[in-house]
Amino acid sequence: MAYEINQALPASFGGLKSRESNISGLGSHVRRVLASFLPRYGLLIAFLVLWQVSSTRGWVNPAVFPPLNVILSALWTNLANGALLDDIAISLQRAGTAFAFSVVMGIPLGLFMGQFRMVEQALDPILQLFRQTSALALYPVFILLLGLGETSKIFVIFWATLFPVLLSTISGVKEVDKKLIEMARTYGAGPLTIFRRVILPASVPAIFVGLRLSATTALLLLIAAEMIGANKGIGFQVMNAQYNFQIPLMFAAILLLAFLGLAANALLVLLQRRLCRWSQPSA
Repeated sequence: MAYEINQALPASFGGLKSRESNISGLGSHVRRVLASFLPRYGLLIAFLVLWQVSSTRGWVNPAVFPPLNVILSALWTNLANGALLDDIAISLQRAGTAFAFSVVMGIPLGLFMGQFRMVEQALDPILQLFRQTSALALYPVFILLLGLGETSKIFVIFWATLFPVLLSTISGVKEVDKKLIEMARTYGAGPLTIFRRVILPASVPAIFVGLRLSATTALLLLIAAEMIGANKGIGFQVMNAQYNFQIPLMFAAILLLAFLGLAANALLVLLQRRLCRWSQPSA
């Protein structure tokens, strides 16, 4: 009997040590996750917790700043019953069309202007004049020229989103290392090969910076465009909820816009990482 107990003790101690090792490994993994998560999102979490607590305890007026659970409930309810789905589709169509036009026009024009200094010098003054003119200030002009329909809304978003893409593309082309171009010429590469193998790949990171700025601008201008003369869209829902004092729905629409902006930015970042693997720092 004593022999059997002595034989069982090492096995039990081994199992205990194994469990302690697993618990220790899990604890170290949790600490690593928290160490990478909290510095990035800790302040945001603290802000959201403060909002929830201050609203539920009456530190701020809950009629003006509803608790986050009330806002999320309003968002879920209006998504579930389809009230916001049509507005999301219409808003994405407007912003997406304007963004696509800005990409199709801005990138080729930026690549062309960045390579030919005389063209850039000739066009830069008028581009700077247009860029410094607020798109919202020109919106009444667009309405007079294009009417109060979809065309004016898309065009004002296109006007605001064109310049980030265009100027970032020009900057990316101009910042290409001249030694790379000279080396390519030394090896007998022609102008088309240099553009395709050297200039264009080296400009892609700067182009994506412009695309991310343009996507953010598209959503900002979308709200302003839909607040004037629209009867559908997320921006219209923000104004309509405010007029009818549906404050949770108003904040829900604003929160939805923030989610769309984060999703667009994440999609562009993912696309940039896949297209520019050579520019990513090695692990």
